[in-house]
Amino acid sequence: MRTLGTLAALAVAVLAQSASGGFEWRGTPTVDLVLVVVVYVALTGGPAAGLVAGTLGGLVQDALSTGILGMGGLAKTVVGFLAGRFGTQFIVTATVPRMVTFAAATAAHAVLFMGAYALLGLRSFPDPVTAVAIQAAGNGLAGVVCFKLSEWLPRALERRRATRGMRVSR
Repeated sequence: MRTLGTLAALAVAVLAQSASGGFEWRGTPTVDLVLVVVVYVALTGGPAAGLVAGTLGGLVQDALSTGILGMGGLAKTVVGFLAGRFGTQFIVTATVPRMVTFAAATAAHAVLFMGAYALLGLRSFPDPVTAVAIQAAGNGLAGVVCFKLSEWLPRALERRRATRGMRVSR
């Protein structure tokens, strides 16, 4: 069941990212939803889950983009594994550590992705620090919202079921 949830979350993230045009602010992407899902899966499922989610999400995102197939997949695979490993070694349950983890994962992804393109001489990035900082803040916020929703939603559904059961029994 967890695998189906991960696949559904990745599919929704890829579709939302593709449909929105990348959530840009002044030409700079502000949120990478696929990366947010990969890091979320890695923190909740461990390094192996992060690795698989990163590979699948990155390759699908690469296939839909105009870049080289595999660059984003490789970067997301490494980041997913490292985020999962980090999540198993440290307690990442409060809001601030989660936000910092998403921001650090975004920076690591940018270093790997931009570094690979620059190393091969295929693309240049004019102002990478600003772009990465904006995206790290956006991904951090989106990741914290995902965690809050995933914690709140089951409790809200349970409360709704409980109140519905109380109305029926009266």
